Amino acid sequence: MSVIVIQFITLDGIVSDPDGRAGTPTGGWAFRHGPETVAGDKFRLGSTLDDGVMVLGRTTWQLFSRLWPGRDDPFSARMNAVPKLVVSRTLTDASAWMNSRVIDGDLADAVGREQRDVIVTGSLSVVRALMAADLIDEYRLLTFPTILGTGERLFPAGGPPTYLECLSAEPAGAAVLTRYGRAAR
Repeated sequence: MSVIVIQFITLDGIVSDPDGRAGTPTGGWAFRHGPETVAGDKFRLGSTLDDGVMVLGRTTWQLFSRLWPGRDDPFSARMNAVPKLVVSRTLTDASAWMNSRVIDGDLADAVGREQRDVIVTGSLSVVRALMAADLIDEYRLLTFPTILGTGERLFPAGGPPTYLECLSAEPAGAAVLTRYGRAAR
């Protein structure tokens, strides 16, 4: 079992509001580069999406639960079919998007018990909680040629040092897909 974090990210490490739906002044930065850069399986999840489980925070899950169920292309079918675990203190009903359920109890415990590969998308509070528990095995980052200067960063200032190794890097439209894994300990 591996925990894989996938994120749209700017050159200066910002991950907040890539699609502009949060209404921030700099929002929508990822989608300025056209749909071919963000559509489909840009994170090269492949069978991991078919055999794994997604973990989403409430805000990301609510956004996705309005977007994905109405789509019927092959990638959307996979997104709709994957089991989804929702992290929330307030949400009790996850029936709006098929194969979703709210995690009961502690996030780190739930992820640690998971037998399947875990994919975390968006959901910065979930990512940070898994970082703190040292449970992340891989980061797949779709890096856009954008510098915002403000916004939520994936790796906050003042955090502990993290040593990773580059597993791959490849162009993906206007962006670059990089994969980083845990460095040898």
